[in-house]
Amino acid sequence: MNLGQWLSFLCLIIVLVFLWQIRQVLLLIFTAVVLATALNSIVRQFQKLGMTRGRAVLLTIGSSLLVSFLFFYLIVPPFVDQFLQLVALVPVGFVQVVTWVEDFLNNRPDWLTNIELPSPSSLIDEIQPFLSAVLPNFFAIFSGSLAVLLQMLLLIIFTLMLLANPLAYRNAIVQLFPSFYRSRIDRVLSECEVALGSWLGGALISSTVVAILSAIGLWAFQIKFVLAQSLLAGLLNFIPNIGPTLSMVFPLTVAALDAPWKVLAVLILYIVIQNLESYLITPTIMANQVSLLPAMTLAAQLIFARFFGFLGLLLALPLAVIAKTFIQEILIRDILDQWRAPHDSHRELPAAKNPFELPADTDSLYD
Repeated sequence: MNLGQWLSFLCLIIVLVFLWQIRQVLLLIFTAVVLATALNSIVRQFQKLGMTRGRAVLLTIGSSLLVSFLFFYLIVPPFVDQFLQLVALVPVGFVQVVTWVEDFLNNRPDWLTNIELPSPSSLIDEIQPFLSAVLPNFFAIFSGSLAVLLQMLLLIIFTLMLLANPLAYRNAIVQLFPSFYRSRIDRVLSECEVALGSWLGGALISSTVVAILSAIGLWAFQIKFVLAQSLLAGLLNFIPNIGPTLSMVFPLTVAALDAPWKVLAVLILYIVIQNLESYLITPTIMANQVSLLPAMTLAAQLIFARFFGFLGLLLALPLAVIAKTFIQEILIRDILDQWRAPHDSHRELPAAKNPFELPADTDSLYD
């Protein structure tokens, strides 16, 4: 390579290192993009009613602030109170479950006598290092009030800035590409906006339904702290695979303090709700909109959680949706589908099938 190419390569390395150093800020900005996309869809609905964009933005921000105020004033205080009590009861419920298991092992049936089963104490010793590594990171999001408030303030500021004039920021991104490709990248960004809005709307509706079903079931079984546990079930539903599993920890431990049958009832309840969400609610709400293969969803969660921590895990799905759109539109359609062998350049080849789309005979959520 000549000197110019070496300098370009060095500049690329410097830019990548710089972006890696500010990755948390970039993730915060991406969160603002997600929120601004959701609010912008509301703004467009008001514009369809004949409002100017300025009035539509003000009305959207005002209604959002009102809903946020009512949420934090009416729901957050009892939720925090119940959540703190839940955290205190988890070790007690876990000890109760261990006691039941020990009683079962000491009085197990004859046909289980010859089977070697691990003792509860040995299982606790094995999972204790895992819990010690995971739980502090899980509850770290609730600690450091000043840092959380600062991040929330920055998030609100970024969101309002993006919402006030989204076209200017979009044009700034488009200008980073060569002139011949700018119209194409503008269409790709439109696809990203549609995909992101579809995912967010479907996820909000799905999580709300999960929270309501959880609240009805827990109330029917007379499990304590229904508000906190149903809200946790809805919020953790934003994290596929891992979130629904975590949401069962609190109700199971609380149910263990009442009666063994309640543990089984709560377990069945959450399994039924998650199957309804996976195979009925989500496919119905998000039909022909957004879909990722399950293995790709899990891989995205592991990758983004590894690089960005808990916030990366929380935003893994929208990040994967954006990455999928760019890969599908740019890499597959613009590069790979146009790649022809020299001896085949004279004849038209069928477009490659997108490997990110589900087969036609499955519950596809994205067309």
